[in-house]
Amino acid sequence: MKRPNFLVIMTDQHRADHLGCYGNPHVRTPNIDGIARNGIRFEHFYVACPICMPNRIVFMTGRMPSVNGSRHNGIPLDRDAVTFVDLLRHAGYRTALIGKCHLQDMTDKRVPTEDPTIDEFDPPPPELREASRRRRIGPEYEAELIPLWRADPDRIMPLPYYGFDFVRLANGHGDQVHGHYTRWLGNRVADPEKLRGWQNALSAPGLRAPQAWRTAVPEELYPTTFVAEETVGYLERYAREKDSQPFFLHCSFPDPHHPFTPPGRYFDLYDATEVRLSSSFHAVDPHEPAFVRELRAATARGVSNTNSPVPFAITDEVAAKQIVALTYGMITMIDDAVGRVLQKLKELDLAKDTIVIFTSDHGDFMGDHGLMLKHGLHYEGVIRVPFIWSDPHGRSHAVSPVLGGTIDIGTTILARAQLAPPRGNQGFDIIRATKNGEPPKRYGLVVEEDELAVHLGRSEGLRTRTFLTPRWRLTIWDSFEQGELFDRQADPDEVNNVWHSEKHQTQKHKLMEDMLREMIRLGDTAPFSLRVA
Repeated sequence: MKRPNFLVIMTDQHRADHLGCYGNPHVRTPNIDGIARNGIRFEHFYVACPICMPNRIVFMTGRMPSVNGSRHNGIPLDRDAVTFVDLLRHAGYRTALIGKCHLQDMTDKRVPTEDPTIDEFDPPPPELREASRRRRIGPEYEAELIPLWRADPDRIMPLPYYGFDFVRLANGHGDQVHGHYTRWLGNRVADPEKLRGWQNALSAPGLRAPQAWRTAVPEELYPTTFVAEETVGYLERYAREKDSQPFFLHCSFPDPHHPFTPPGRYFDLYDATEVRLSSSFHAVDPHEPAFVRELRAATARGVSNTNSPVPFAITDEVAAKQIVALTYGMITMIDDAVGRVLQKLKELDLAKDTIVIFTSDHGDFMGDHGLMLKHGLHYEGVIRVPFIWSDPHGRSHAVSPVLGGTIDIGTTILARAQLAPPRGNQGFDIIRATKNGEPPKRYGLVVEEDELAVHLGRSEGLRTRTFLTPRWRLTIWDSFEQGELFDRQADPDEVNNVWHSEKHQTQKHKLMEDMLREMIRLGDTAPFSLRVA
């Protein structure tokens, strides 16, 4: 059997409803919409964790953050972990990653750790202070560090990298991207640092959106162009070499993400005055967690921290609309880049043997409930992402009702290549489930988030857990008595939290029980299975 090629296109911080094929009437995404017309679009697809690094590691391992150990940004993927790309490579695939990776730290800011010692007892020695002697630190965990790429744009990465034989990194966001892109940009312009950042921004009268500027980096030098150009170059080399090996190519765009810096014509491609904000923009849940009330209070006092990864409340509709319009600009630029890649597949006669997959690593509040960015809350805009599967030998223009998530992607790809996943894999083949009309054998989907204090503007971090069915979303926090329960069938904008509703208590208790059972099912089964041979 001839195994298919795979092209996985991933964007960053990209909500499902920020695509035309997912019902957005404003953003123009004809090329991504075309992938959906030629394939299967999943209507109910969710992240395992709404944070970059943990969810990308779930994508690679098919294992939840609580099992793979990468629970939040700052904990890289163990170099001993088995990824689905490792298995493809072992089966003879040529494997490549171009763009944002984020399986390791991009910054050198270390996550502060709590000292578990008790005052009256002798502390353990440093080498025994953690539950494992193995540390995910050192040179083998520094491949993606932006400061090192700034210092040496010609540095060499050790390969293979988590199963990838070929890597071209574009790490960072907006016009602040580094990695191999640093060298690429430096080869095209004498002093790249005179183009990057707000300090070099072009004039943009009337711009009120925080973390936004009109970048001086032109379209042809922007990171989105780099990712597209390198992807096209890889396909051309593959075609020239006429290799009988199939390829797995992960094309990963750093946009859309704050800072909001679409270049050239994409900056004002969308008129912010025509943007429609969510109907929940002014909705406030009277039972929302204390840290969200603190965000709203900071905005009311004019002291909101809007220039960091910390989520912030926003009441300025003009600024909110500008953020959405700039995000649309970044998305349309990506769509144009995707069009160039798909056209090259056709020109090289590779499209007939290539499965094209489109998804993103998580979403963004984008004004829902008067909030921006992410962290700590699991509203639909943050946890629901696009997932489109286009197989030249499969169904087209189909919509799958199957409840799926990031946890399932690697398993589904391996199944199409007729390869079994490793023991301990927690995902399902959702294409098979779609074809057979049989949902995966799970109680629902669990979303895990262990958020750092610094990302919440708090002195303490926060653990959030969500349980999803096609109709319901239940969320609880470890340090707040209240929770969230939304009937998304009756309340798609999630403005009516029925957690305390008397008539919904039976439903809440049933969901809590199912959530517990699903969390038991998600307990690690590696290295030994419980099944009897």
